[in-house]
Amino acid sequence: MPENQLRIMTYNVHKGFSSGNRHFILHQIREALIETNADIVFLQEIQGEHKEHEQTHHNWPDCSHSEFLAKDVWPHFAYAKNVTYSVGHHGNAILSKHAIQRWENINVSPFAWASRSLLHGVIQLPGHDQELHIICIHLGLIAMERRRQFKTLCKRIDEHVPHDAPLIVAGDFNDWSGQAEKHFSQQLDLKEAYRSIHNHYAKTWPVWMPVLKMDRIYFRGLEPEHCERPSHRLWNRLSDHAPLLATFKI
Repeated sequence: MPENQLRIMTYNVHKGFSSGNRHFILHQIREALIETNADIVFLQEIQGEHKEHEQTHHNWPDCSHSEFLAKDVWPHFAYAKNVTYSVGHHGNAILSKHAIQRWENINVSPFAWASRSLLHGVIQLPGHDQELHIICIHLGLIAMERRRQFKTLCKRIDEHVPHDAPLIVAGDFNDWSGQAEKHFSQQLDLKEAYRSIHNHYAKTWPVWMPVLKMDRIYFRGLEPEHCERPSHRLWNRLSDHAPLLATFKI
């Protein structure tokens, strides 16, 4: 990518399994991610550890899934678990071609049975003085839960992200009722990339017949040049979510 452009992708990888949970397809997911040529990848439902699957699937990687996906392409990555169970855990991850200066995982779980978190990273882009703030999220399924999470997210951005710093907030919002807009546009001056270009949100779930507008890429301090929901048949055979891919001018 040119130095003044940034290619961003967000994708719920469904713990590395196909949409019906019948096949372990993390290797195919890795190939698809590489083809996008994204500079920074926001991932949700990334498996950190699963002792049972490790024994039953012969092609299970011998390293963490975030490390496996990042290998040789994205030299910098961060993984933060948000759901823990007896055999392992899963959470959010960021893969980046640019150095992640620091990152922090913020718990936004109002209920013990529905663990959620925000993965906030800071990236130094080559040739640019300002740091890029990135937040990978996977919000809750219940409206009351999401309202609390939006408030926590707004507070986090207000207190930790300078208003003149470029910012990207991307992930699986589970926000089919459109709550995010009033919080983001009114309080944080954030805009959504796909909507900015196409005048509506992308439908990303379920991938075989997208109906709900679940996955989004919000931004400020950057200029969107392109945003798409890749429609190649390949993606229909992977996760239950469709990905979003955006290009920004820095």
